[in-house]
Amino acid sequence: MSWEIVIGIETHAQLRTQSKIFSGAATEFGAAPNTQACAVDIALPGVLPVLNRAAVEHAIRFGLAIGAALSRRSVFARKNYFYPDLPKGYQISQYELPIVQGGSLPIHTDDGPKTVRITRAHLEEDAGKSLHEDFHGMSGIDLNRAGTPLLEIVTEPDLRGAKEAVAYARALHALVTWIGICDGNMQEGSFRCDANVSVRRAPDQPLGTRCEIKNLNSFRFMERAIEFEARRQIELLEAGGSVVQETRLYDPERDETRPMRTKEDAQDYRYFPDPDLLLLVLSEDEIERIRASLPELPEARRDRFVGEYGLSDYLGAALTANRATADYFETAVRGIERNEGAAAELAKLVANWVTVDLAAKLNADDLDIGLSPVSPQRLARLLSRILDRTLSNKMAKEVFDSMWAGEGDPDAIIDRKGLRQISDAGAIERLVDEVLAANAKQVEDFRAGKDKAFNSLVGQVMKASKGKANPAQVNEILRRKLG
Repeated sequence: MSWEIVIGIETHAQLRTQSKIFSGAATEFGAAPNTQACAVDIALPGVLPVLNRAAVEHAIRFGLAIGAALSRRSVFARKNYFYPDLPKGYQISQYELPIVQGGSLPIHTDDGPKTVRITRAHLEEDAGKSLHEDFHGMSGIDLNRAGTPLLEIVTEPDLRGAKEAVAYARALHALVTWIGICDGNMQEGSFRCDANVSVRRAPDQPLGTRCEIKNLNSFRFMERAIEFEARRQIELLEAGGSVVQETRLYDPERDETRPMRTKEDAQDYRYFPDPDLLLLVLSEDEIERIRASLPELPEARRDRFVGEYGLSDYLGAALTANRATADYFETAVRGIERNEGAAAELAKLVANWVTVDLAAKLNADDLDIGLSPVSPQRLARLLSRILDRTLSNKMAKEVFDSMWAGEGDPDAIIDRKGLRQISDAGAIERLVDEVLAANAKQVEDFRAGKDKAFNSLVGQVMKASKGKANPAQVNEILRRKLG
């Protein structure tokens, strides 16, 4: 019997602020342990938290981007639990009155577009980190992360299956980096997800007992963890057992989830308003100021690329997977010398180079597009040489390789390597005549219906021109002369 997998995602996005949410300590990653933990972070007696304005602005920015309701008045609460890396014995978070309520995020799945409902997004502080591997028989505590500002983003249980969950996580990652509130670095813990997984036999049945898989810090691990957990629950239920609500960890080496602790409910945390923090009040002027500063959002930019440039939905989605790629593409399009071709054709040429040739180089060298050795302006100049027939596509790829290796501007490379394409019809016709005269057998074969002979003749002309003849002109002149 088939089962339906039901998933909700809780995401902790570390906000891009220079200091922590309730103190002036720095948030830079990689500092020596406990060198970025001030008196507030380590909870010395008598210290008081002071709210970071930038963290609030980032939360507002996110709420506006997902079309959520912004709470004009929200409250910070104490979430009580004991753990060694939580010096106060409680975490400052938001519970009953979060700053962001509702909203949605569109995603693209194998079955088409889908909208995922957002339940809430609230501000909170991060805890420290326990270090178990570096001390024989002991654990160390690094409080550098304690107090780092987080936005916890919670979905409704709208996702069905591991691939949909990953599609959502990728879309959310793209959005928070796009609007500049999070750097999205999953290896450093700036963007980490918890997946709440349950199964049921049919969509009209009540939701099953959920298990939460904590701290998934890669999309690949998220997919594998959810797939394993769903199989585990299904096998357990089909064997007559029951699922226990608990928190689990994913072990990538064994490719399995394992129990961490019994899952807590809200009442276990004994939430109550933090008496040291005032009500958080948002003004309409502040909200409108932030709304005006928002960039064109991914979905709107994707639709514009498809409509304005005539790109396919696939290319539109690929080019707006992140803001840096979208900016690179559009800068290159605007830099093309407009002496040849329609705008749509130019855009498609740029789109194909960005998503194929440039993407392959970036992947091979493990680089983000912002660190590309070939700037969008230089790519535009290279593609202009294809459009004005200075270069064939094959020659352009050779020039691109040289540009990637740091050999300079495309025009300088073309001149230095003597790579200008021969587009003079008379010169190409003379080459064709010489090849036809020297290859009577292949000419006879072609006229006898052997199409491969034509390709051989094209190759002979290209060889005679040292690869510089315009291939389209070679084909056209050859066909005309062969009748």
